[in-house]
Amino acid sequence: MRCRRNPLTPLTAVAAGLLAGTVGTVCLDAVHYLKYRRAGGTDSPLAWEFAPIESWEKAPDPGQVAKRLIEGFTQRRLPDDSAWLMSTVAHWSYGAAAGAAYGVLAGSLSRPSPVYGVPFGAAVFSGDYVVLPLAGLYKPIWQYDTKIVAWDLGAHLVYGVGTATAFWLLTGSRATQSARSAGGF
Repeated sequence: MRCRRNPLTPLTAVAAGLLAGTVGTVCLDAVHYLKYRRAGGTDSPLAWEFAPIESWEKAPDPGQVAKRLIEGFTQRRLPDDSAWLMSTVAHWSYGAAAGAAYGVLAGSLSRPSPVYGVPFGAAVFSGDYVVLPLAGLYKPIWQYDTKIVAWDLGAHLVYGVGTATAFWLLTGSRATQSARSAGGF
């Protein structure tokens, strides 16, 4: 495997990955919003994305993970009025952090490509279905309806491709690849 002629610094790879992961999270949420609208939902995208969460019992999985981590670390119970903020921060942070990991990996490749988002999205999806059941937040994958798992896999593949495409554009990989194909490298 050839290294880049002008390799990314680790800091650049992480920063571009964080931003790319945020773009990927927007893509994932767009898929989930489409599902919501097809089911009859009428809220605007922003109202849906930042809908109030009244209690920890109604908090989504990212919030539940954040709650367990914070309560475990501080040994203090979080009040219900923090469920919305913690859930929102955890969701976006998880997407950005996974993007940073992608940035480190893709930044070390000679030719990062949006196509690499497919296995990346599949890996994030698989990790969720391994870690979250162990945390007691998900059931084992075989206990879900096939349509639910397929929809979630699709959303994670979109996340992966969105992240990989954003990283590719942010790091100038497209220009580097064009120059290579033209014989410039």
